[in-house]
Amino acid sequence: MKFRISIPLLLIILLSLGSCRYQKVLKSGSMDEKYDEAMKLYHEKDFSHALQLFDQLINVVRATDKSQRIYYYYAYCYYNQKDYTLGAYYFKRYTSNYPSTPEAEECAYMGAYCLFMNSPVYTLDQTNTYEALKELQLFVNTYPTSKRVPECNELIDKLREKLAAKDLRIAKMYFRMEDFSAAITSFNNILKEYPETKNKEEIMFMILKSYFKFAKESIEDKKKDRHSKTIQAYNDFIVQYPESMFINEAKDLKARSQKELEAIYAREQKRLNQLSSEPSKATH
Repeated sequence: MKFRISIPLLLIILLSLGSCRYQKVLKSGSMDEKYDEAMKLYHEKDFSHALQLFDQLINVVRATDKSQRIYYYYAYCYYNQKDYTLGAYYFKRYTSNYPSTPEAEECAYMGAYCLFMNSPVYTLDQTNTYEALKELQLFVNTYPTSKRVPECNELIDKLREKLAAKDLRIAKMYFRMEDFSAAITSFNNILKEYPETKNKEEIMFMILKSYFKFAKESIEDKKKDRHSKTIQAYNDFIVQYPESMFINEAKDLKARSQKELEAIYAREQKRLNQLSSEPSKATH
């Protein structure tokens, strides 16, 4: 009778043996044994266990020829476990410690990329986004001929779009609060700071809409200037987006502002006529 071991059972046995070896090396292995085991585990994508061994090695191999490789794989262990904060820290540390190595450029990029991955959604605090932008731009400036520059520029554009989206959210908040002066300033600032934003059409329309509402609630002396700015905002908008999804509402706002201006001009003319007639009355 032949004795057969099922494949699942065989895997359990192999994993158990591997675990026993790992624990033995972790607790009492030599530096060389820990290094070899860590590298083996890393290439098997067991980053958690590899990291524990690298943890024991990283502070005791600084003066050896293995320190460079340990720092390199140590950073990648954090990256592959999606710990982008520590990944960024150790990639940057590698670049600082070994600036002349072939991997220095790669690690400089990876440090910046980890910061990119740590950038939160636009509704949250954007401190990490600004830090990622700084490091990506530093990479482009330091390695202007790198094949990674186009990708860095794409990442920079994505981060800038995120910042623009956050500013757009704030500008819309001012609009909803009916602080139209602040809304107009905020919308215009977005166009100045992020002229490439994908939301440019909506922003230009919101400037037009904000000017109209600002004019409507203004005192009489301010209405003429603000309705005139509404017409100008419409003209700026229609030149760039003649077939906009907002075109019908934009035309309506422009027509209403035009009607308000005509009424203002009529009142002004009436007052001028009255003033011009007063001297003739005094002569009688």
